[in-house]
Amino acid sequence: MSAVVISGTGLYQPPYTITNAELVEAFNAYVDQYNAEHAAEIEAGTLTALAHSSVEFIEKASGIKQRYVMEKSGILDPKRMYPRLQPRGDDELSILAEIGVEAAKKAMAAAGKTGADIDAVICSCSNLQRAYPAIAIEIQNAIGAKGYGYDMNVACSAATFGLEQAVNAIKSGSAKCVLVINPEITSGHQEWKDRDCHFIFGDVATATIVERADTATSAEQWEVLGSKLATQFSNNIRNNFGYLNRSEDSDPTARDKTFRQEGRKVFKEVVPIAAAHIESELTELKLAPTDVRRFWLHQANLSMNQLIVKRLTGGEVTPDVAPLILDEYANTSSAGSIIAFHLHKSDLKAGDLGVICSFGAGYSVGCVVVRKR
Repeated sequence: MSAVVISGTGLYQPPYTITNAELVEAFNAYVDQYNAEHAAEIEAGTLTALAHSSVEFIEKASGIKQRYVMEKSGILDPKRMYPRLQPRGDDELSILAEIGVEAAKKAMAAAGKTGADIDAVICSCSNLQRAYPAIAIEIQNAIGAKGYGYDMNVACSAATFGLEQAVNAIKSGSAKCVLVINPEITSGHQEWKDRDCHFIFGDVATATIVERADTATSAEQWEVLGSKLATQFSNNIRNNFGYLNRSEDSDPTARDKTFRQEGRKVFKEVVPIAAAHIESELTELKLAPTDVRRFWLHQANLSMNQLIVKRLTGGEVTPDVAPLILDEYANTSSAGSIIAFHLHKSDLKAGDLGVICSFGAGYSVGCVVVRKR
């Protein structure tokens, strides 16, 4: 059986940025508006006044300095606080497929592939914009790929889960070259009115080509040595938006229909889960954490990433060991670890080991161990 390699990656970056200062200005204007409108209830003690946010608070809490978004005017409108996206007709390419195709084109160019070379497409992300037809099949059609496509969702771990499915498809013989797409328009499900999380997310799309080593022609290839997935149920990260909301006669704009989390609990519980998960897979491969040249981790929180790597290696956690893209891109859900891999892999030399790891709602955690060829 031929080895399986990652032969190309691609990144689509949305056209707009929102700095922390811009975000704070809009959020604080919303807070002032809300507190003024509910002054009587706040005075009576039946309602709690909202508190201002600040650039200092955001950067200390997360390490985020800005984020890319598909549309910013609606997000920065204190009377709206969510994007203004235009609906598209059924005969038009959907917005999620569009950004996925853009990332795919770059990954295919890096791998030296055309759509005709691809025989499977996996769209793996946190927030699919419709029930059906699958976004993956729409992307498959748009790039002229053959074979099959399907959508999957494991929240922020969707990329590594998708990569393992791609590797397994190649090992089983059901595909020879798989395109894994992670299109994330997280601004649509972000709760921009909540001080605890209004700064967390950004929009982006990533793509990865996974294929048999004996068909790979790209200058840079990463052999997949192994992968490991795990899930453990938790309600600490949740979003109740779904296809049954109408039948439940529930409010589609209620707070529980957007992202929410128990941040402190997530930090405390996920760090040891992720560290143990990576160490377990390395042990199975007869490798030690100190053998790993670079960790490309899910980009959710700077302190979380540093603590995970420190638990594993016991050494200093530098950007060279665990690259940070969180400051520029914010949390892009499933795409974060792939952005880090895409931007910070070329300087490694043949034989260097790396770990792509993602973790998030579920809880879910996935890691892929790779070696540069």
